Amino acid sequence: MFDTGNTGFKLVATSLVMLMTPGLAFFYGGLVGRKNVLTIMIQSFVSMGVTTIIWYAYGYSLCFSGGEGGLIGNFDKAFMIGVTLMTPSPYGTGHIPEFVFMAYQMMFAIITPALITGAFSNRVRFGAYLLFLISWLTFVYFPFVHMVWGNGLLAKLGVLDFAGGIVVHNIAGMAALASVLYVGRRRVGDSIPHSIPLVALGTGLLWFGWYGFNAGSELKVDAVTGLAFLNTDIAASFAGPVWMLLAWIFERKPKFLGLLTGAVAGLATITPCAGYVTPSSAAIIGIVAGTVCYFAVSLKNRLKWDDALDVWGVHGVGGALGIILLGLMASKAVNAAGADGLFNGNAGFFLIQILTVVGSSIYAFAFTYIMLRLINMITRVRTTEGEEEQGLDASLHGETAYQQM
Repeated sequence: MFDTGNTGFKLVATSLVMLMTPGLAFFYGGLVGRKNVLTIMIQSFVSMGVTTIIWYAYGYSLCFSGGEGGLIGNFDKAFMIGVTLMTPSPYGTGHIPEFVFMAYQMMFAIITPALITGAFSNRVRFGAYLLFLISWLTFVYFPFVHMVWGNGLLAKLGVLDFAGGIVVHNIAGMAALASVLYVGRRRVGDSIPHSIPLVALGTGLLWFGWYGFNAGSELKVDAVTGLAFLNTDIAASFAGPVWMLLAWIFERKPKFLGLLTGAVAGLATITPCAGYVTPSSAAIIGIVAGTVCYFAVSLKNRLKWDDALDVWGVHGVGGALGIILLGLMASKAVNAAGADGLFNGNAGFFLIQILTVVGSSIYAFAFTYIMLRLINMITRVRTTEGEEEQGLDASLHGETAYQQM
């Protein structure tokens, strides 16, 4: 009944996306100071456990059960009720088990809130973060997954997002900005990044995992799968050197960290476009991503927003930019299941992509800001100056990453 090739490929893609969360932990861990490495890394790793629990309990059902044309699904598949070994996936070709589709989508749910943590590094207490993780997934991530990928409202309106420009990167980036503005600036200066080699390791794992993130989103093995794989690599490979070149021009040095950050910006930007555009378009998208995201981070610095690890500038701006560029460059000649963009004569599709970016950005920002205020009424969100001075690894977790010299 099931296609073993497609099923095997989806299990490999699922494993690749799972690897991205430890990769993100290394990436962020290298970017923070020595006294806060474990604190930022545990925020990624704990999502692997907590998100899996709520995804199994009710998250998958809210995203992919019922609610056609609506804002959210229902609880018909809570705890995977009614799903057997022989139940086919309701999405894609139906030639893979639903258990496999559920596991693949779970890996997206795990990494998305973990992306946000880089914005408020060194400033948020662990208990408050756990409440944030559960609440944000339930009231922001799950509705957007349903609306875009679960036959919800945005899907019915014709919105396209191949692998998560809106669903993952844009809403995470806007939530990061809201978190930065609510929590405020760090009280204690931090010597960051403390380990660029650790950032490089994380970038390599993210880049490797991103092939499962994008190519796996075709949900089967065909020519579009290969196209998404190639476009992913092309965009990152163009964006990284562009960012490095801009740093060389404006900061007088060709910085390794700039090359790494630019590559991640290219990966985030190509994500919604990967299976809908040509390789030539992917190259242009990479160049635009490296340029726009570099100047977005520069703007953040001028405005003195303490987005410590540039989540808004890389993921928020990159995800939104990718959705807009998809509205320009999409081609049905590449993927008949997609759409034609503005450059191919479809202004309506371009408009709906822009309106979706605006709407998703406003909702993710506003809900995150309000949610943090509510969480603060239950338990204090912000760390104290003493905790920051000591370092959150020791003050919150009683552990240290490195021996004190």
